[in-house]
Parts: sequence; structure tokens; C-alpha cells
Amino acid sequence: MKYWLIAVGQRMPGWVDEAYAEYARRMPAPTPLQLRELRAESRGAGLDTQSVLEREAQRIEEALPAQALRVVLDERGQRMTTLQLAEAMRAWRQQGRDVAFVVGGADGLAPAVKASADLLLRLSDLTLPHGLVRVLLAEQIYRAHSVISGHPYHRAG
Repeated sequence: MKYWLIAVGQRMPGWVDEAYAEYARRMPAPTPLQLRELRAESRGAGLDTQSVLEREAQRIEEALPAQALRVVLDERGQRMTTLQLAEAMRAWRQQGRDVAFVVGGADGLAPAVKASADLLLRLSDLTLPHGLVRVLLAEQIYRAHSVISGHPYHRAG
């Protein structure tokens, strides 16, 4: 089983790449966290927001691993604590399917991407820059995995 982070946007600041890589490196070999960065659609050529989102949605669909469970990050998604995420990850692991976390670009995600989600997940009530979302999500995946495996990384209640 693999965890995937499918993220619209490339060329993140060095600190984003370093922090993401640190948490991805900590994941055990049987359940790696892998990043697929997708090119954001250019606003040139008079494209409206809907056209941008549709083009990015096509890239997202092509990047998603076959049969992967889709967790789409959305500001209106379900709120979860780390322990709730760990329980969800435990259930996903029992299904034996890869899990793909999808992070949209600057304009968000097309309605079709959200509609295809197995879970809409809200990472925070705050609006966060996309690079920071990658880092926070990678850290939470690692933290939830440490809860599942009984590793002492997660010490909160």
C-alpha cells in the first residue's frame, strides 16, 4: 500500500521540499508517501477559472493511481483530529488500496474532482499556502501512521 500526494503546482520553495521530504522519508518502506506534482494551468490565452480547473482536473485524473481511494482536500470537507485520521488510515490499510490525497491549485479544484472523492477532508479552518499544505499533510500522515504503529512520535492525549 502507498500513500500518494497529488498536488497541483511545481517549483515550491526549498523549505517546502525539504520539510515534505523529511516526513516522507520517515514513512516505512511498506507504506511510502510519494509526491506527484502537476503543472498548474496558466491563466494566459484568456482562460476563465472554470477552464483552468477543468484542465487541472484532467491532469489530476491522469495522475491518480488506478483504484486508489481518493481523499480530496477541500475547505468544506470533513474535519478530523489526528486520531480520527489514524483510524481512517487503519481502515484504508485493511482495504489494501493505495490512498491518494489531492491538493488543488490556486483556484481550488473542479467540482468533478470533489464529486469523485471517497472523502473530502478539511486540513484547517485557516487558508494556507499550497506549499505549507504539503508539509502539514505529510506531517499528519506520518503522525497518524505513528499512532497506528504505536510509535511514540504522537504524544498528545
